[in-house]
Amino acid sequence: MICKIRKWKLSDAKDLAMALSNRKIQDNLRDGLPYPYTEQDGLDYISSMISADENETFAFAIIVDDKAVGSIGVFRQENIHRQTAELGYYIAEKYWGKGIMTEAVTQICEYVFEKSDIIRIYAEPFAYNAASCRVLEKVGFQYEGTLRSNAVKNGKAIDMKMYSLLRTEI
Repeated sequence: MICKIRKWKLSDAKDLAMALSNRKIQDNLRDGLPYPYTEQDGLDYISSMISADENETFAFAIIVDDKAVGSIGVFRQENIHRQTAELGYYIAEKYWGKGIMTEAVTQICEYVFEKSDIIRIYAEPFAYNAASCRVLEKVGFQYEGTLRSNAVKNGKAIDMKMYSLLRTEI
């Protein structure tokens, strides 16, 4: 195993701040994250994940050599989508291209399908983020289509891709 996922600890805040104070990472995430990302921002995020309903929010640190190098989470949706959940993740740039995220995505999907009634996990990476799309494909997510001009990031309308993995496919 090249990484493990585990529940967040407040002591991970410094590592989290180091990873997220990087424009290349933030350019592939949704808006709303402060830049630079401080240790206090990390403490606030980790506190909210620790106190979240464990049947709604499955949030983990990605650990390599006892260090938090990224974040991964699966978030239950509501109403008729209550057995569907959205996957989100990032990893510090130093760890890109090493297979760590593929392993982390595999681990969290297995965990969520085993520990909950979720039947479908989906992800919506930006279409230009080929590395993220490849991670999903390697884990077995199915490409469902392109969501045209689905988001505005850095002042530009961009496409997103829709991928999903069903409980029956793992």
